[in-house]
Amino acid sequence: MAGSSPEIVRKPRADAVRNRERVLEAAKAVFSAGGSEASLEAVARHAGVGIGTLYRHFPTREALYEAVYRREVEQLGDLAEQLQCAPEPVEALRRWLRANVEFVATKKGMVAALALVAHGSTELHAYSFDRLTKAIGTLLARAVAAGAIRDDISAEDVLRALIGMCYMHDQAGWQTTALRLLDVFVDGLRLQPAAKAASTAKPAKKKAGRPRSP
Repeated sequence: MAGSSPEIVRKPRADAVRNRERVLEAAKAVFSAGGSEASLEAVARHAGVGIGTLYRHFPTREALYEAVYRREVEQLGDLAEQLQCAPEPVEALRRWLRANVEFVATKKGMVAALALVAHGSTELHAYSFDRLTKAIGTLLARAVAAGAIRDDISAEDVLRALIGMCYMHDQAGWQTTALRLLDVFVDGLRLQPAAKAASTAKPAKKKAGRPRSP
């Protein structure tokens, strides 16, 4: 309509933003401890908000699962950016991968629920895969550029290896095993020029049957 003023997009109120973050942090704790069957009422109580406030931000349980999932992926992405300034690129990569193992451990009670949400949404699955591979890629490229690790492995390879290490997350002691395998994996990526040169250097073979000079 002519003469009408443009629609003003209002920013969320500060208290609304804080409430949303409190709900997400509470959901992380409650679902991790109680599994996917933990009630939304328990989440609201843990966050210190009314159930109505929770539903205003997350109208369904699936919406809350997805928000928690996205938030954790974003935090892992942010951690990768922070670690780009770490002095040791290989240790930065190791720390990021260990944070992923800790993420799975923290989410043990809600892994199945989050997996259903992620696999039920092609967009969400693509988003998380893209965000995590980019995070790995930045750390991997830095370590390769420093001549610290081999250059024939991709970010997707590392992510698949990480998933494989955490595959047995429902068994007792899985985290200790995953972290040990992770250290073996990262150490296996290292380039060690001196050791490599020593292992590849071979003494020249004498030709058999050659007569000696008189």
